[in-house]
Amino acid sequence: MAILAPTSVSKDPLFLRTSSNSSSLDLQRISLNPPRILGSKLKSGKIEQTQLRLLTASNNCSDLTAKASRKPLGLTEELKNNKLESIVETDDGSGLFEDMKRRFLSFKKHKYMENLEHYQNLSKGQAPKFMVISCADSRVCPSTILGFQPGEAFIVRNIANLVPSFESGPSETNAALEFSVNALEVENILVVGHSCCGGIRALMSMDDEVEKSSFIQNWVVVGRDARLWTKAAASKLSFDQQCKHCEKESINRSLLNLLTYPWIEEKVKNGILSVHGGYYDFVDCTFEKWTLDYKEDNLKEKHGRISVKNHLFWS
Repeated sequence: MAILAPTSVSKDPLFLRTSSNSSSLDLQRISLNPPRILGSKLKSGKIEQTQLRLLTASNNCSDLTAKASRKPLGLTEELKNNKLESIVETDDGSGLFEDMKRRFLSFKKHKYMENLEHYQNLSKGQAPKFMVISCADSRVCPSTILGFQPGEAFIVRNIANLVPSFESGPSETNAALEFSVNALEVENILVVGHSCCGGIRALMSMDDEVEKSSFIQNWVVVGRDARLWTKAAASKLSFDQQCKHCEKESINRSLLNLLTYPWIEEKVKNGILSVHGGYYDFVDCTFEKWTLDYKEDNLKEKHGRISVKNHLFWS
């Protein structure tokens, strides 16, 4: 068993001690190089560059944004035979959709038709082992990162991969939880956070009072407790480091929020369902995974500590 202690920030912003005799999840992996799509327009024979600056969470993340902004916007880039090929988007976007069509037909030929029996079985129903809650960020697709194949994971994505508490009322996230846990009877819930998260940076940047007109603020306020613990535990760190701390702390708060749903807690308590956290750092391509060690007396947090087990680091 391990203890997560957000108040210890000397090395890692969250993890203090972990068990060494852990076994990793047996996840099938695939190697994909998805095309990167950047937006622009062709105007008067020239590429008109436009920029949408997103919040970045560290110097490394800032570097990534700067590099991306220097590229001509409006190109779809793909690695083919070790050569980078680009497709220029036309005014009506037909170049992008032609590329999308080609990728779909490639999927149909090389994936669907070659595994026809599997896909026909999926047309009759699904029985995924995982329910995954991840961020909507275009850089962190869980199927690409963790190699989930069709039928293996029921996935919902939202800003900052947050899980609202049961008392918060209806949302698309808890609707997905209800369906996956009660109807599909998944065996694992995995909440996946990531580096350079703009949603977490928005949470850390907002004032105490939420702007009623802001959809983003009214959503990320779900992570208010993670923000408060981060401000208390990492107050001497830079703002970028605080954001990274909060990226992980918010995952654990979401794990605890999962247990506010009676039908989730009951299954976790009976050993039918396991709740896991994951953190993908796409700056250096590493992944951390841990499992909530459920004990009823640990549900009421003491000094921000929760028990975990099977804490793994993949690099």
